[in-house]
Amino acid sequence: MPVKTIVVGKNDAGQRLDKFLTKLLNIPQPLIYKYLRLKRVRLNGARAEISARLSEGDVLTLYIKDDQFRSPDDAANAYLKVKPRLSVVYEDRNILIADKPPGLLVHPDESEQVNTLLARIQSYLYHKGEYRPDDEHTFSPALCNRIDRNTGGLVIAAKNAESLRILNERIRQRQVRKFYLCVVHGVFEKSAGELQNYLYKDERRNMVFLRDRLTGDARTAVTRYKVLCEKNGMSLVEAEILTGRTHQIRAQFAAAGHPLAGDGKYGTNEQNKNVSLPYQALYSYRLVMNFRSPAGLLDYLNGKSFTAPRVAFAERFLETGRV
Repeated sequence: MPVKTIVVGKNDAGQRLDKFLTKLLNIPQPLIYKYLRLKRVRLNGARAEISARLSEGDVLTLYIKDDQFRSPDDAANAYLKVKPRLSVVYEDRNILIADKPPGLLVHPDESEQVNTLLARIQSYLYHKGEYRPDDEHTFSPALCNRIDRNTGGLVIAAKNAESLRILNERIRQRQVRKFYLCVVHGVFEKSAGELQNYLYKDERRNMVFLRDRLTGDARTAVTRYKVLCEKNGMSLVEAEILTGRTHQIRAQFAAAGHPLAGDGKYGTNEQNKNVSLPYQALYSYRLVMNFRSPAGLLDYLNGKSFTAPRVAFAERFLETGRV
């Protein structure tokens, strides 16, 4: 029986053993539990418990066939195939904030496995020597937030597991404020306000629909907005999402009678006949770290604000009144 020895690194520490093995092995979870019962997984030379928490420096001895370990797929190796073309807005030892261009996927999907923002970030860090895949067992630099393919703007990547855990938790607790710029059709009655609805996602059509009350799979969606400029029957708006739902801004503004310029899914061709953009006029342009409790490794980020250097459609609208 092949024997494999793994020394637990910093990015693997803190995980439950069964979760770690699920990421490491390409076998069903019941078989993982069977191997643990049969002592084919040993932790520091002793029987390993399913719920054991791994610490840096722990030694795992695995009596498991080589073909039962996960092999990197095309998506996992994509960082080797793409150039590290990246607009970096902010970077330190723990995180990186990139300005994603519209049209680029953040994660691989069935239409694109290689050229994604994630692959470009990993390629960038690999070429800098900050990402060394051979030293990692289950971790690779990962994105903490995501935006749609045709939406541009700021995306946070974590360079280590602790930063990823902290930021995921802070985003889930709405302690990272997210601001968007958009150009919409029409002029608002109120220069500032809040949109609150319940969104239901139709997976087959990849669209969301609004409901007036909470039913079934509908989820609360809240967007705060402020009108910045009005020209030619259109408005430049800053929107802050208080919840992070799929297509939230697009669907809510459309339902309010103000579909985004260039949005063919929630708007109409007639509305967009004079819009030159090939995608919706929506940009995640500012992030504010608003931690309400200690953030450990990332405490130094609290109160910091990060802004995209430019939003082309907003600049054009302010200059010409068109997008």
